[in-house]
Amino acid sequence: EQAALFRVTGTPNDPFVFRFVPQKNIVYNELLPYKDKLDEESNEFLAQIKGNLGRAVQLREIWPGVLFWTRKLSTYMRLYGRKFSKEEHVHFVRLLYELVTIPKLEISMMQSFARLLITMLKKKELLSREDLELPWRPLYELQDRILYSKTEHLSLNWFPRYIYFPESATQEMLDEWRPLMCPFDVTMQTAMGYFELFLPTTLPPELHDKGFKLWFDEFISLWVSVQNLPSWEANLVSLFARLANDNIGYIDWDPYIPKIFTRILRSLNLPVGSSQMLVSRYLTNAYDISHVVIWISALLGGPSKQTQTQLSGLFNSITSFFHPSNHGRWLMKLMKLVQRLPASVVKRLHRERYRTPMWLTPVPESHLLSEQDITDFVESMKQPVLLAMFSKTGSLDAAQALQNLALLRPELVIPPVLEKTYPAMETLTAPHQLTATLSCMIGVAQSLVAGGQRFPEGPTHMLPLLMRALPGVDPNDFRKCMITFQFLATFVTLVPLVDCSAAVQTRNDLTQVEKELCSASAEFEYFVLQFIDRCFALIDTSTPEQTQEEMETEKMTHLESLLELGLSSTFCTILTQCSMEIFQVALEKVFNFATTNIFETHVAGRMVADMCRAATKCHPAEALKLFLPHCCNAILQISANEEVLNEEELDKELMWNLQLFSEVTRVGGDQLLLYRSQLVQILQLTLHLKCKQGYNLACKLLYHILRSMSIIYPREYCSVPSGVQQHSDTYLPIKDWGQPGDLLNLGIQWHVPSTEEKEFVFYLLDLLLKPVLQCLQKHAQGEQDISRDDVLQSLSIVHNCLLGAGSLLPPLYGEPVPEIIQDSLNSMMFICIDHTLEHSEDDIKSLFSILKIINDLLHFKGSHKHEFDSRWKSFSLIKKSMENKLHGSKQHIRALLIDRVMLQHELRNLIKEGCCYRSVHQDLINDLLRLSTSRYSQVRSKAQNVLFTALGTYNLCCRDVIPAVLKYLDPDRTDVTQQQFKGALYCLLGNHSVICLANLQYWDCITLTWPVIVRSGMSPSMSLEKPSVVRLFDDLADKIHRQYETIGVDFSIPESCVEVALKMMKSSNPEPTLCAASEQEELEGRKREEQKNKDSVQKYENLVVDLLDCLYDRNLPWKFEQIAIGFLSLMLRDDHPLPSSAVLFFIESLNHDSLLVRNGAISAVSGILKQLKRPHKKVAVNPYDLSELKTSLQSCSLLAGDRSDNQWLQYDSSRLPRSQQDWDECCFIEKTHWGYSTWPRTLMLYAPPEEQPKQGKTRQEMNESEQIIYDHFSDQQFIDQFIHYLSLEDRKGKDKFSPRRFCLFKGLFRNFDDAFLPLLKPHMERLVADSHESTQRCVAEIISGLIRGSKHWSYSKVEKLWALLCPLLRKALSNITIETYADWGTCIATACESRDPRKLHWLFEMLMESPVTGEGGSFVDACRLYVLQGGLAQQEWRVPELLHRLLHYLEPKLTQVYKNVRERIGSVLTYIFMIDVNLPHTQPTMSPRIAEFTERVLARLKPLMEGEEEIQNHVVEENTVGDQDERTQAIKLLKTVLKWLMTSAGRSFSSAVPEQLRLLPLLFKIAPVENDDSYDEMKRDAKTCLSLMSQGLLYSEQIPQVLNISRISSWHARYTVLTYLQIMVFYNLFTFLSDAKAVSDVRALVLRLLEDEQLEVREMAATTLSGFLQCNFLSIDEPMQAHFEALSKTRLPKRKRRELGSVVDMIPSADLVRRHAGVLGLSACILSSPYDVPTWMPQILMDLSAHLNDTQPIEMTVKKTLSDFRRTHHDNWQEHKQKFTDDQLLVLTDLLVSPCYYA
Repeated sequence: EQAALFRVTGTPNDPFVFRFVPQKNIVYNELLPYKDKLDEESNEFLAQIKGNLGRAVQLREIWPGVLFWTRKLSTYMRLYGRKFSKEEHVHFVRLLYELVTIPKLEISMMQSFARLLITMLKKKELLSREDLELPWRPLYELQDRILYSKTEHLSLNWFPRYIYFPESATQEMLDEWRPLMCPFDVTMQTAMGYFELFLPTTLPPELHDKGFKLWFDEFISLWVSVQNLPSWEANLVSLFARLANDNIGYIDWDPYIPKIFTRILRSLNLPVGSSQMLVSRYLTNAYDISHVVIWISALLGGPSKQTQTQLSGLFNSITSFFHPSNHGRWLMKLMKLVQRLPASVVKRLHRERYRTPMWLTPVPESHLLSEQDITDFVESMKQPVLLAMFSKTGSLDAAQALQNLALLRPELVIPPVLEKTYPAMETLTAPHQLTATLSCMIGVAQSLVAGGQRFPEGPTHMLPLLMRALPGVDPNDFRKCMITFQFLATFVTLVPLVDCSAAVQTRNDLTQVEKELCSASAEFEYFVLQFIDRCFALIDTSTPEQTQEEMETEKMTHLESLLELGLSSTFCTILTQCSMEIFQVALEKVFNFATTNIFETHVAGRMVADMCRAATKCHPAEALKLFLPHCCNAILQISANEEVLNEEELDKELMWNLQLFSEVTRVGGDQLLLYRSQLVQILQLTLHLKCKQGYNLACKLLYHILRSMSIIYPREYCSVPSGVQQHSDTYLPIKDWGQPGDLLNLGIQWHVPSTEEKEFVFYLLDLLLKPVLQCLQKHAQGEQDISRDDVLQSLSIVHNCLLGAGSLLPPLYGEPVPEIIQDSLNSMMFICIDHTLEHSEDDIKSLFSILKIINDLLHFKGSHKHEFDSRWKSFSLIKKSMENKLHGSKQHIRALLIDRVMLQHELRNLIKEGCCYRSVHQDLINDLLRLSTSRYSQVRSKAQNVLFTALGTYNLCCRDVIPAVLKYLDPDRTDVTQQQFKGALYCLLGNHSVICLANLQYWDCITLTWPVIVRSGMSPSMSLEKPSVVRLFDDLADKIHRQYETIGVDFSIPESCVEVALKMMKSSNPEPTLCAASEQEELEGRKREEQKNKDSVQKYENLVVDLLDCLYDRNLPWKFEQIAIGFLSLMLRDDHPLPSSAVLFFIESLNHDSLLVRNGAISAVSGILKQLKRPHKKVAVNPYDLSELKTSLQSCSLLAGDRSDNQWLQYDSSRLPRSQQDWDECCFIEKTHWGYSTWPRTLMLYAPPEEQPKQGKTRQEMNESEQIIYDHFSDQQFIDQFIHYLSLEDRKGKDKFSPRRFCLFKGLFRNFDDAFLPLLKPHMERLVADSHESTQRCVAEIISGLIRGSKHWSYSKVEKLWALLCPLLRKALSNITIETYADWGTCIATACESRDPRKLHWLFEMLMESPVTGEGGSFVDACRLYVLQGGLAQQEWRVPELLHRLLHYLEPKLTQVYKNVRERIGSVLTYIFMIDVNLPHTQPTMSPRIAEFTERVLARLKPLMEGEEEIQNHVVEENTVGDQDERTQAIKLLKTVLKWLMTSAGRSFSSAVPEQLRLLPLLFKIAPVENDDSYDEMKRDAKTCLSLMSQGLLYSEQIPQVLNISRISSWHARYTVLTYLQIMVFYNLFTFLSDAKAVSDVRALVLRLLEDEQLEVREMAATTLSGFLQCNFLSIDEPMQAHFEALSKTRLPKRKRRELGSVVDMIPSADLVRRHAGVLGLSACILSSPYDVPTWMPQILMDLSAHLNDTQPIEMTVKKTLSDFRRTHHDNWQEHKQKFTDDQLLVLTDLLVSPCYYA
């Protein structure tokens, strides 16, 4: 124990002792060359963070203090991992939790705390439930405040860690959210959302009674009984998946498994059957595949094995969808399923077998995955994955799936992939096949090469694969080339290339496979040489035809650069893995190639130089011996004569040698020191060449030399720690094949700059950089004139020195370096810029160069951030494609691990150097600003990018930059050019990745910028004629509106937070650097906090006043007026009222000339009214104390639905409040969901009226803002004008009921009671009478606002109100038109939303008067029903009496003639029966019930059920009563019922109830057979209904009822039954399969219909059968095959010779039918496997061929089958051929190509 506590690190003379056990370090830090310093460094850093963070909280300085130090904490975690003790860990988590849940925190701050908190809690093994417990309520309140806030809509995704909630949490959550579970209300979604996020599922088994057992049965039965995918079903699935995964083996899922799989299959939305319509909600609410996958993988294993059976069934039934010839929007889902399922199973297996045990509950023995389980799983997935390899969406998903499957069972997965790969490599014609197979091979590479006990022959495939892949290096096919490079690199990284064939003789302990491998390894040398030859060929063809000089482009094309990258990295990998012998041979070859040819320097030259660089990098000493002397001599020889140096165009040979020279010097610095004199000589000679390309290459050379001497980097990336060695008696390289690197002894060889190297670097800088700097300085001071080209050349030298030696130069403020003063570099830059801008502003190239130098001065720390990011990205990609998730714990190959350590080193460099902001930086940034507003747009945009990066790095410099930028926009300045103006605007706008200056989250910044942006409209350099300027302003305004988050005015930190901080400060190890604050300081802190809050409010009000000043300026162009109004509307907040001057402005803008301004003002005024709303007092009541509830008992609280204790809530016309007294005594509950499920513990109700704020205030009692509103709305003229504007048309035909205007009126009537009614009344009466669309909409908006606004009016006022409204509404409804009925519907629905129905009884009684009178024509009737439906639907379950009355009223009228009325009635019926749900624990409803209604309808449809004759649509379109017989009436009734079935299919929760299924026979009769749309409405509707009903979920008890219907006389019906069955069986597949009787019934039914006398029915039965066989619902067994063969051999009677012209008897004999049935059965078997040839197929094909010459229709069937067989098996005929015997093949070839095929 003691030893564990004190880990001593460092040398004896520097004892640095840890006083704690760190939670989890970053292992890679241990491998860095300077690891001894790290502990001390991290300790100091942590102490600083603790001290400062604690102190900042204590002094209540949330910004910048707390924010700054939490950011530092996250930096600490990036650098050192969780390197703090457990105690610290808990303190940090607690503190962050407190910070996140501060109530008035700005959203952006909350997000940054939340992110850190999530990282802190990520590794759950570090903190157990004993260590940490967090309350759940603060999180819930936070979530509730943000997600469901009334004022703003922001979506934030972050997850509560439900692990740490206390054990009592489950019960508390259920009590809190169960009352919201009203399935007709949106609150159901809310409740389920919370349950999914919060319910704890990780409690230990002994606490399960307090955990999921409380809710599991209820939720699962709810899930089972809901059928139509409401949006909250997905939340349930996610919750179940999490539950199953956290408690494997503790829940018995078996009874639910068929249901689970049926639903998963349904949610894939696969197209099935001959005619299918999809219900749209199935697409939008389908399950998320990631949840499904977790659920399935958690159910696998265990004693019953049922899941695996069903999973195999699932994949069997959907395998054919994976075939590459199928494509659709469902494909993405299938691919995702295939890709994620293996990964999930691997994750589970890792958890069971390899993960270090932790405190979470382990999986019990009985439910661990056994070897057999794994094999079965891999077997079931193999087929679909192999098909998915060639999918149209690309092979990536399949490759990832194979990678994981190969970890589980390499011997099952890899051979079939190899079988596909070898032929693909041979063929030249199918490149897509090659790329697909290679990318899958890359996925399984490690499993293949490592072999192991399961797959020992794996490695033997290695060499054949490598050799056959070589032809893929093909200059003509880019994609093939790239994937081949990737393939070769992947395989070679895993294997050291050593020839150990001799070991076969010297050692005798080798297995057979090892012997094979040893002898095969002799081929490696040949492989390497072949590869080099291939590369040379590639390079030869890549030289462009016309020389690149003519084109004057210095860039390679994008493809060429990718190829170059692929080539160089692959070659580098291969050489790294070579043994020395092979390397020598390769080196010779490359050297000869490079020195005997001369390449152009753009494409080919770069590639060759890269290859040479790769060689020198692997073994520098050997390679440099060859290359360096050669290049030096060549360069010296050519440039011996003087003229060369001044030529504009250099000699090709010189250029090539320079290029080669600059690349081969990228090696370890210590090797270069041996050649220092040659290097210096060449540099002095070439740096001042005249030719631009020449000196650029020389600069590059300088850069490489400086860089390789000055930075730390690993020297090699070989897969074996000590480099590749020869075999010996003890060591056999083969054993290292595919082995992961060992983290504990990686043995990285680092290059750390030695003193000698550093001295050489500074010597070079002295020699080369100093003169250049002096020269530039003189030029800038005007003492010496240099040409532009020379300036450019000098700058380029400066830049490369800076980049090369950057990591040795001190940071910008630094001490003097030997003889070079960094400051001289800076001052030189300033003078340079001044000079260039004054004298030659158009020297753009030099300016570009200067910009690069500034950028690097500001940011360069030895590596660039963006390069680092892209390297990190590619590292993660490679890691992903090669990782071993099964064994886990960083089992990567060595090269990858070294790469990661290097990245860690770079990360330290980038993060560690503090970004201190000094005066030097300030000067540089000001220069950038000058360049950002220069005359040339290219310079501007480059400079702006550099500036934005700088702003991102130095946090505080924005404060300096903003005023400087704003100067350019000042309207009083006349000397600003238009370019400067635009430049300044761009600087404010920022680019997409960086903060936008105009929108920083500080009051100081916004109060400065916004008014200036608005005023810049009057600047002389601003012109609205230039579209670019207008666009800039638009973007700016748009960006501000998008990004602006309400800035806080209250920055207080609560006490609880301070307590946690103090605890943290008290803990030692490490001691915090700062001590806790004294009481005096704490007091000052509080004062500062108060002052800061006051200042914020002050600044907020100043900004509003400023913007108003701008708006009242007459000269402001309209564009800027709009921008200003936009800014002003962003100033509305929910915690501080808007100053009254702004209120006045917005009220006046309601009558502005411009529509945009008016709309903005309407929104703003609604917001203002919300601010002025007087809070109504609420009191908490125990629901059981209410007078209505006292009588009922509490016992029945477990049931939901209509109970005795919520009956008083429902609408009861005998007990309506019709007098003042009733009204006062009645207890109104506005929200519809209360009371449906369970009552909450406390219910918040409004206090009685005498305690509420006074109604009808006089003007004297109002505050200033209220008076402004009151005065304007009491002014007749203002109102007239306002209503006039509101009733104008905006966009013809596009306008809808506007919620904004509704909110405005609601606010007016809510805040001022009926003060404005007298003025509005005449307008309303006038508008109702006018039937124009826009006037009707206007009055509808006013009325709905009025009804909702009257919530708290006194009874007398309400009564008067309805006396006014009822006549108005009656009139409106009689004037309703096609344009306005939707608006009136919205109006009534909005008015009834969340209101107690007893409050609105006047409205309901009026609407119920008589919706269908027929006097206004069918249209008005339909509209009235629509409006009524809108009102009742909002009331959900609380108006059963009204629903009964309505149904009673409608039933006799169901035989309507008019289509629009029928459709409306259908929809109304849906809503009437919506409440009749079949959910568990729910009382039967008091509302109308579907079952009873359907009984009554069936009785009236009897005449149609009994008759045999065809049901024709009636034509008489008159509603005359009496003279029509029952039958016609029944047909009319049926048409309405069909409409009802159609609308209810998508909307209600449950699909058809048993009574509705009794309508099926009738539908079968009517539905049309052909796919023809010219049918009348009734037949079309019947068809739609069937299609929708066939997709419904069936329960096992309903199956017999459905199958019972097939004995029908009309063949149409028999035909339709089959189409119905196809879809129904597929959509309920596992429900059927779990019921053996049902399967045999379906089978018997299909086989019986195969022998139907009607040809169409027989053919349909065959199609159905083949579908069932294909999805493995039925299987082809011996008895079935025998049955078909017997049938097909039925003898046909001889044909009698007939005289010509006699009538052929049409009715086929029974024998012919049976024979045809047999043939159809056989053909169904063949068509059921379109993509492969099972064992039984050849025989059946032979049987069929015997019938080719039978009579029709048999002959047709056979021909069609054969041609289909040929079509589907054509692609892979080579494979399929092997399944047939030679004789069979002869017959087949004869059949498929014989004349009869063309007949």
